[in-house]
Amino acid sequence: MDPVAPIIPDMLTVPRKAVDGLPNLVGMSREAMRDALIGVGTAEKQAKMRVGQIWQWIYHWGVRDFDQMTNLSKDYRAMLKEQFVVAVPEVVTRQVSDDGTRKYLVRIAGGHEVEVVYIPETDRGTLCISSQVGCTLTCSFCHTGTQKLVRNLTSAEIIGQVLVARDDLGEWPEHGTRTDGPRLLSNIVLMGMGEPLYNFENVRDAMKIAMDPDGIQLSRRRITLSTSGVVPEIARTAQEIGCQLAISFHATTDEVRDKLVPINKRWPIADLLDALRAYPKVSNSERITFEYVMLDGVNDSDADAHRLMKLIDGIPAKINLIPFNEWPGAPYKRSSNNRIRAFADIVHKAGYSSPVRKPRGEDIMAACGQLKSETERGRKSRAQIKAETGT
Repeated sequence: MDPVAPIIPDMLTVPRKAVDGLPNLVGMSREAMRDALIGVGTAEKQAKMRVGQIWQWIYHWGVRDFDQMTNLSKDYRAMLKEQFVVAVPEVVTRQVSDDGTRKYLVRIAGGHEVEVVYIPETDRGTLCISSQVGCTLTCSFCHTGTQKLVRNLTSAEIIGQVLVARDDLGEWPEHGTRTDGPRLLSNIVLMGMGEPLYNFENVRDAMKIAMDPDGIQLSRRRITLSTSGVVPEIARTAQEIGCQLAISFHATTDEVRDKLVPINKRWPIADLLDALRAYPKVSNSERITFEYVMLDGVNDSDADAHRLMKLIDGIPAKINLIPFNEWPGAPYKRSSNNRIRAFADIVHKAGYSSPVRKPRGEDIMAACGQLKSETERGRKSRAQIKAETGT
């Protein structure tokens, strides 16, 4: 299969059925939940109210047991229990880094596993979630890219990662209490396993749930979707999700980017930048983030930095410089601290914010580019990857 061919979600996403065969209310849109409730006998006039009640129990209070949904009658709760489930991914392992980063290996339908990472910071708590089991893009610097794509995640499996993390953080309010105050999970980044824009509908539906004002209540500005450059879906991201956009850029010439990010062969740098200049939400207050992994001797020269500034000229942007997080068999090395500083200085002098991302969770393989599910760990050798990428 063409490694950068568009993925057809219906062929790669499992049906919305839990293990016991009952439909899962988690991940349903409000409209889908309304239709499902009407389908099992709820009166149409009551369906919208019932959706609102169930929605709050699941997404505001974190309740999974229908018996605890006490503003519903006992008979109605019994009917829900017979017809539906409220199911989230199963946590297989939980690791905590020396720096407080938490990595969860979670199991989904079919026995597949994906990784989720929570990163605590002084002013925020960011959850890095996955959108696919494996990845189709085979980016040569990314550990996840060495794992073949298995399938897309459903909207339930995507938003379920958020619910699982809130479980672990103890962030569900007790029923009847106030919920004001700082949030432990304040931001979501779609930067885990997979290419989110190759699973657009499920990602969109899950993020709409995360933004719903009667549930998790995250602002669209606190959700960032990272793409390697699926050009046809970029404008749609602004129109249908409205979240912040990050681009896995990583190179300043098509020759280098073809090797690092093979999707570039289909949508080269010029096409990608045209789509970003036309991005409906781009502005000085909603800048596009360019993610740039620093690879020793590959893309980290002064010439690369100057070329990057010319490429993005006119695009409200910030540049996240990412020290390469090494993994077993990786064909690259991290740029030196001096080289990263010199690169950042050129970017800064050109008028762009150029934060250097502090590696987090390296001791538990939770850093950027290191995620790979334990059940799919068959690793390529360094020589195999070099032969495939020509590096």
